[in-house]
Amino acid sequence: MRMLHTMLRVGDLQRSINFYRDVLGMKLLRTTDRPEQKYSLAFVGYDTEDRAAVLELTYNYGVEKYDLGSAYGHVAIEVDDIRATCDAVRARGGKVTREPGPVKGGTTVIAFVEDPDGYKIEFIERKPAR
Repeated sequence: MRMLHTMLRVGDLQRSINFYRDVLGMKLLRTTDRPEQKYSLAFVGYDTEDRAAVLELTYNYGVEKYDLGSAYGHVAIEVDDIRATCDAVRARGGKVTREPGPVKGGTTVIAFVEDPDGYKIEFIERKPAR
C-alpha cells in the first residue's frame, strides 16, 4: 500500500492551481472537468502520481468558501533551506503565518504558510546528513 493523494476542497480552482504551482513550485499534473456532476479537479505535486503522493484540488461548482473545521491540521513539505523557502513564498505573494524556528519542545525547524483557502502548509527543514 502507499499514499496516493490528499483532497482539498477549494473555492477557486485556478487561484489554487496558481498558488501551488507558482508559489510552492508544484507541477500541475492533470485536470478533470465533470460539468454534469458539477465539479472540477486538478492534481498538483512535486513528482508524478506513480512516484509520490500529490494533492487533489476539488472545486464544486458554485461553492466559493468552506468551513475548514477544527479537525484538519496541515500538509507538510520538506525543504532544504526553510528561510530561503519562506522568503521565496513571500516574494511570490504567499502568506507566511509562522516564521521559521524550532518546533515547541524540539529542535526541528518548521514554518507555516497558508494557501488562498486558508489551508495550512508546514515546511520542515531537512536535517543535515550525519
